Amino acid sequence: MAETESVSRTRAWLMAARPQTLPAGAAPVVVGAGVAVHAGVFSALPAFAALVGALLLQVGTNFANDYYDAVNGADTEDREGFTRVTAGGLIDAAAVKRAMYLTYAVAVVLGTYLVYVGGLPIVVVGLTSVAAGILYTGGPYPYGYRGLGDLFVFVYFGLVAVTGTYYVQAAATEFGSVLLDSPLALLPPEGTVTLAAVVASLPAAGLSTCILVVNNARDRETDAATGKRTLAVVFGYEFSRAEFLVMVGMAYVVPVVFALTGYSPLVLLPLLTLPVAASLTRTVLTETTGEALNPALETTGKLLAAHSVLFAAGLVVPDALGVGL
Repeated sequence: MAETESVSRTRAWLMAARPQTLPAGAAPVVVGAGVAVHAGVFSALPAFAALVGALLLQVGTNFANDYYDAVNGADTEDREGFTRVTAGGLIDAAAVKRAMYLTYAVAVVLGTYLVYVGGLPIVVVGLTSVAAGILYTGGPYPYGYRGLGDLFVFVYFGLVAVTGTYYVQAAATEFGSVLLDSPLALLPPEGTVTLAAVVASLPAAGLSTCILVVNNARDRETDAATGKRTLAVVFGYEFSRAEFLVMVGMAYVVPVVFALTGYSPLVLLPLLTLPVAASLTRTVLTETTGEALNPALETTGKLLAAHSVLFAAGLVVPDALGVGL
């Protein structure tokens, strides 16, 4: 308790917001913008709004997890992860809950511009993203406690984030405003969600999921003791390690697929991060302690950021130089 008492209020709020997780929110937006540049539909304002919205949703979800894990008893003194401010008594639970709702509210207000650009599909994406962030550890049946967290991260921090970022730019470029052009359309207009955008989302989806895999492998014993049924708890370490390998492998196969299907060889730039991925994989395959997996968790976030930036650069640079294929 002496250690927690020495933490300043500002530092405690930073711990609650967990800025080290922000690459998971920003990375797919960077990829979506890169795909848009290559396709000739880049639009700066929707891309920027998507980035800020994604970061707000990430922080809101961090507040939600901190609050609900504490009130549900999932965070205990035996947990080996980074300090949680609600369970650690650094910030009052009610204050964290208010911060969660306020952050989501700001994201929704910002999202009104994206709704203007993208119409009802953005309403669906935005509201389900907020609901998914809260219900991950909150509500009567938190799905993060029932082995569905990995699917949530894969879908929302990969598929939805990348294709959604691409969609609002394509919609702004091609239609100006889907809401005004087709106010009742629930499906994106033709050409605003492409196969390239979907496939390009897979590395971000996979590496974002890897962050959760490492987290859940580290917390397997304490999660099991508190009744939190993650995939690591249900199926064990070997399953988590196999899942990690599949997700990492997919992140490096996709750039090769792009290079083999007519894109510039520069899309292979993410392969420069393979040594980091290999070292990280060795750790995940052999370690279970917080002492080893806490640094691995941070490294996974950095790998996601580096891979995404390099992938986007491989899509953007050839066009910027006038040598795109």
